[in-house]
Amino acid sequence: MDLRLKKERKASLGILPTPLMPLKRLSRRYHCEMWMKRDDLIGMGMGGNKTRKLEYLLGEALEKHCDTVITAGAVQSNHCRQTAAACARLGLECHLLLGGCEQPAQGNLLLDHLFGAKIHWAGSSRKGEDMELLAENLKKQGRKIYLIPYGGSDAVGALGFVYAVEELLIQEKQMNIQTDAILFASSSGGTQAGLVVGNQFYRAGKQVYGIGIDKSPTGEPDTREKIEEIVATITDQSGLSMPEPDIQLNGDFMDRPYAECGELEKHAMTVFAREEGVVLDPVYTGRAFGGLLRLLEAGMFKNRKILLWHTGGAPAIFAYHSQLT
Repeated sequence: MDLRLKKERKASLGILPTPLMPLKRLSRRYHCEMWMKRDDLIGMGMGGNKTRKLEYLLGEALEKHCDTVITAGAVQSNHCRQTAAACARLGLECHLLLGGCEQPAQGNLLLDHLFGAKIHWAGSSRKGEDMELLAENLKKQGRKIYLIPYGGSDAVGALGFVYAVEELLIQEKQMNIQTDAILFASSSGGTQAGLVVGNQFYRAGKQVYGIGIDKSPTGEPDTREKIEEIVATITDQSGLSMPEPDIQLNGDFMDRPYAECGELEKHAMTVFAREEGVVLDPVYTGRAFGGLLRLLEAGMFKNRKILLWHTGGAPAIFAYHSQLT
């Protein structure tokens, strides 16, 4: 796999480059220079970082002449919502395996229905454990299936963030700035793996710092192992020579269960809304940047130039009214 050749073989879905904006009030408050990469404004299906992954995943699906896509996630999955939107644009049938049982359509789930996705309720299995079984049933109906893993996180999807590093470097050069660290919510591993490879491939020299938001269920590879696996697959397939990857993943802010919004998340959402007019989501950016605010208050990153990568997720906020008021 030639990384530069693979770049041309994608489905064009996002409005790129996404904006790079200064966070001036927060910079003054925390004594560092803060910037934000706005993948929440990427355009596809109300935005989010998964669009970058889907450009390569669905590009491959089209190359293979597939007509049906299956993926999985939690009931308020941003990945599933963006997959449903992308499939609608490309004329592909979309099946979503969502954790939990049938419930009122609000937030991302409302958009899943609006984009025409077929919903399958998976109980406690929110990470795609039943995708193969659904695929077999659909194959019997004559469908040609493309499976997308939980979070779009594999070596194909992660390419979206390998090339996102190049996009960032071009913007920084145009704006005459140079950040030295990238901070973001890390969950299924693909975003961080892509940034780690891109940081090396483009010689960006940045600290790639993920803030974990989801504990791995017992018996599954943890996020760090998943990141290492994806990095190894990309480098092996591309022939890219890389030193041992530096996987920086802070897991100190996962006291509450996944997708449960508490004081940490509410505080971050309030601070970013009132200081910068930026809406965070209660699951990913709320938890990750809530953790970041605690690190900043402790003096970490003081006098540094840091980039916060907004991965989107705002539609989910409307399903969290009771937890946010």
